[in-house]
Amino acid sequence: MRRWLSSPLLPDGAVLLLRLWLGAMMLWHGLPKFGRMEMFQKRVAELGFPMPEFFAWAAALSETLGGVALLLGLGLRFVLPFVFVTMVVAAFGAHAADPFARKELPLTYAVLGAALWLLGAGRWSLDAWLSRQKVLQR
Repeated sequence: MRRWLSSPLLPDGAVLLLRLWLGAMMLWHGLPKFGRMEMFQKRVAELGFPMPEFFAWAAALSETLGGVALLLGLGLRFVLPFVFVTMVVAAFGAHAADPFARKELPLTYAVLGAALWLLGAGRWSLDAWLSRQKVLQR
């Protein structure tokens, strides 16, 4: 009984679940930014960022391309640092004056991204498939 309580049941399934959820949420938050990019750039400028056009596009692309990469399990160790930084900036930049309840969601996404970066994409990912095909090996 103790072993059942303390041993992982399906680690690859857990990684897949985390990947799919975080990927879907990144797309959910990233895609709309493209439809209102001018307004988003103005908000980034109000936060005091230099080159607000660049940083607005960087955030939108980080969330959107990061979301696609997470869903596919492709290049996670490359894209997740961008997602992490974007979410930390969202929490402490965009929501700096807000109560913790508004910071909680981007911080949760940042922590999920960091955990997935440490775990890797998992067995059920394009990264794993490409590795099995010897495409990613030297």
